Amino acid sequence: MEALFFNVDTGFLEGIVRGFRSGILNQNQYANLTQCETLEDFRTQLSATDYGNFLANEPLPISTSTISDKATQVLVDQFNYIRSNAVQPLSKFLDYITYSYMIDNIILLITGTLHERDTHELLERCHPLGTFDSMPALCVATNVEELYQTVIVETPLAPYFRDCLSAADLDDLNIEIIRNTVYKAYLEDFYHFSSSLGSPTSDVMHKILAFEADRRTINITINSFNTELSKEQRARLFPTIGRLWPAGNNALARADEIDQVRQACEMVADYRSFFGGGGGVDRGGDDLGIAAQLEDRFFQTEVQFNKEVFLQQFQYGVFYAYMKLKEQEIRNLTWIAECIAQDAKDRIQDFIPIF
Repeated sequence: MEALFFNVDTGFLEGIVRGFRSGILNQNQYANLTQCETLEDFRTQLSATDYGNFLANEPLPISTSTISDKATQVLVDQFNYIRSNAVQPLSKFLDYITYSYMIDNIILLITGTLHERDTHELLERCHPLGTFDSMPALCVATNVEELYQTVIVETPLAPYFRDCLSAADLDDLNIEIIRNTVYKAYLEDFYHFSSSLGSPTSDVMHKILAFEADRRTINITINSFNTELSKEQRARLFPTIGRLWPAGNNALARADEIDQVRQACEMVADYRSFFGGGGGVDRGGDDLGIAAQLEDRFFQTEVQFNKEVFLQQFQYGVFYAYMKLKEQEIRNLTWIAECIAQDAKDRIQDFIPIF
């Protein structure tokens, strides 16, 4: 049985793992939050949870973006505390979790720069878990080669970007190709690293990363309809892991319409409901509407898979699952707060409960 190694005693580790689940809001706490009439009431209710007085110094009226930012910072502080006490191989596993935020930050900065957004504003929007020293230089890179040689070559993401160097121009299409090429390489690498950790971590992480790969494959397919991206280019962006791979990926590479996406997804039992009844996607909608509905189903499935991680002991996947579940929790808090602020109580229950 694999061990989890920290620089501190095992009692500390056991306390961390036990605290993960208890640190996630439960149904009663959500019920209290949805009964709030004002954001001040909302802040008071949150102070009675593990979030504590994280909003105590914020002046009224509190914005929903402030709530989201401050809740995210609480999560980042928790993660960094664990990371600072971890040793190999857990520390490397935690590093892999941060790579996805680094990718998102890079794409945010080069996309914003392409559209002449304010550099300072872009840097403020970057996720704190994905920061690195050369990030500001991203805003002055003019092509992919320059981006790689001056900014990314010294980061852990360098191997993922090597396949992108043929895309010389930083335009909207190439940036999307870069985003998906890099994420493909990252997911495949994380999957193989998880294999090296052995069971039960490999079992847990393979299921989660396979789902993430399939989600990206489905989204790439739908988002590429009626664009300049060729079917051959689309296929090269699909991760070569996942429950849809290879047969489902091959079908999605040839797809021309949403019904063909549905047929490909029916190969996996967990995905059949995405396009069916019981809250499934309305196939009569347009592609953008269908993509939005699918995103809700993806989030619901992601929550379910990450909750199941807590049923398995002595594995690293619980750290990954906790981060993902807390991110969903922050989306829930932001949604509830927005409904309170907009006096839209009829929609306040439209969030994804966790435990």
